[in-house]
Amino acid sequence: MRFMKLILISIIIFGSLIFLTSLIFPSTAVVERSGVIQAPVDVVYAQINDLKAWPSWNPWAKPDSTAPLSFSSPASGAGAYYTWSGKQNEGKVTILDSAPDKGIHYLMNINNLRPVNGGIEIKPTSDGKATAIFWHMEIKLGLLPWWKLRGFMADRVYGSTMNDALNKLSTICESRPQ
Repeated sequence: MRFMKLILISIIIFGSLIFLTSLIFPSTAVVERSGVIQAPVDVVYAQINDLKAWPSWNPWAKPDSTAPLSFSSPASGAGAYYTWSGKQNEGKVTILDSAPDKGIHYLMNINNLRPVNGGIEIKPTSDGKATAIFWHMEIKLGLLPWWKLRGFMADRVYGSTMNDALNKLSTICESRPQ
């Protein structure tokens, strides 16, 4: 009986230490990437504002090869969305606001995960021939230690994928006639 009490007390102390340690980590995870695309702002905006164009460059627009995407009509601009439902997950991405001179902001909801507030901001470079792009995602994690650990690793997990997506977007935009 004494051994069981010792194990129970140890588990409680260990759990409390993990929870208290997790309070040090931020309750919001932010992943950001930026770059310059050698194409005019209107060409870049056309790609980021049209959700039907996202599967060609955005890895999160292809969540599961067996899950077909369903697009709203219209599939671009504020209020546009796409949904998917597959073996592994289902979700929805909605454009919250959209402006040709600023970019877009969106909300991504995936079952069993925290909502992601994201934005892709654009502006012309100083010479006006290219587009500066800034892509950011923010995830509110709450207080649970396992969510905070995911948030602590978010940049390592999602950052390289965002870089690859920006490179694909750049290739697509730069190959368009201007």
